[in-house]
Amino acid sequence: MAFLSELVKKKWLFIGLLVGAGLLSAPTPEGLTPIGMRALSLVVVVFIFFVTEPIPLPGVALFIAIAQVLLGLEQPTIVAQSFMSDSVFFIMGSLMIATALVKQNLDKRIALAIVTVTGPRVDRIILGLVTCSALLASFIGEHTVAAMLLPVGAALINYTNRNWREIRNLSVLILLSIAYGAMIAGAGTPSGGARNAIMLAYWKKLFEVNMTYFEWMKFAYPMLLLEIPIISAILYYTFTPETKDLSHAVSALKEKVAESGPITSKEWLAIGIFMITVLMWMTISDTIGLGITALIGVLLFLIAGVVKWEDLNNSVNWGTILIYGGAISLGIMMKRTGVAEWLSHSFLAWVAPFGIHKGLPLLAAISFLTMLMATFMSSGATVGVLGPITLNIASLSGTSVIAAGFITVISSSFCFLTTTASPACNIIYGSGYLKKIDYLKAGWKLAIISFILVQIISIGYWRFLSI
Repeated sequence: MAFLSELVKKKWLFIGLLVGAGLLSAPTPEGLTPIGMRALSLVVVVFIFFVTEPIPLPGVALFIAIAQVLLGLEQPTIVAQSFMSDSVFFIMGSLMIATALVKQNLDKRIALAIVTVTGPRVDRIILGLVTCSALLASFIGEHTVAAMLLPVGAALINYTNRNWREIRNLSVLILLSIAYGAMIAGAGTPSGGARNAIMLAYWKKLFEVNMTYFEWMKFAYPMLLLEIPIISAILYYTFTPETKDLSHAVSALKEKVAESGPITSKEWLAIGIFMITVLMWMTISDTIGLGITALIGVLLFLIAGVVKWEDLNNSVNWGTILIYGGAISLGIMMKRTGVAEWLSHSFLAWVAPFGIHKGLPLLAAISFLTMLMATFMSSGATVGVLGPITLNIASLSGTSVIAAGFITVISSSFCFLTTTASPACNIIYGSGYLKKIDYLKAGWKLAIISFILVQIISIGYWRFLSI
């Protein structure tokens, strides 16, 4: 019985493989080569696995490597090389830097800094939480910031009322401010999310477009800054708090921080090394690479004794690195075998009768498609699968591949409706304070407004930057 139960749990594994086998035996469509057909079958199976997760996602990355070799799509050495690049170094280094910062236990000091600036009024605290969450996540990643600020939110809730159910709206408001603030920030800088590194790799490897850290911020950061007050207002009026003043909680928080003493020299050192790393990303990374720059930062943390290798070894999610290495490898394979171009031609032929086959209407269609996929898949997996396709669509239609890339990455952050699509939402949901319906109450409003806002950015600001 246990064996049968396990088979039922893995049903989507068998369904995906059967679909792949069916595609392999089907006639090759016009415009696609036999090797392209094999590659297409792999892409479809991987898509099914990403959506249903019949095996852990790192296992899907292993499947990508194995299938490429067994299907004769590439030689083993080439597949291995496609899994490791400067972009993967960048993801790995960013995760290590985030671990080093979390080890300093700066959460309560961050909370105190927020309420010191905002004061005890709830509306201002919410704006402060969204702002802090967004600014931090834009540099060190949404999952790290969500994990770092979750204790901050819990402390404010508990200091207000030990029975959080009596202040449920306030509890939801505080925690979603952290989650959504981190989500929108993921596309703000290259180090804000692994999906950004994937897009950087696609631009460079598929279209020979080199994007520096500062250039990325110039294009993407205004969207983040515009979303901060919008998210704060929508959340506040969706979950009207039971109390409008947190003076008691602020006083309790100040006492708690005072007990831990002044900020230590090691904490200052960690902050200093992080700032140096960000400065290097902005200045010299276009010469030595974002990944190598990140590893320099990690090395400085280790030399200074701010973090031990055992901490990195135990706390870094190595499976995440494997997942994104597999996504990049899949994207390169899609381009090389002609699958990305064939899918792009098919998409353009389908939308042409509706007049959305190029320019701004096409960017809007790409944005909507990305939002839809990101709602059911992780944002990183969405960019990994869609990236080569959306970039090829843009290239074939005469639309900017840079604009298409940014639209894809930014729109992948608009997965406000579910708890699973975003690491930040998943972490906050795991606290037990929220229900799934809470994400829907505010999420649909944020999704619509964010979609409209990114179209306005593409029409005005990006045109001003000549992309």
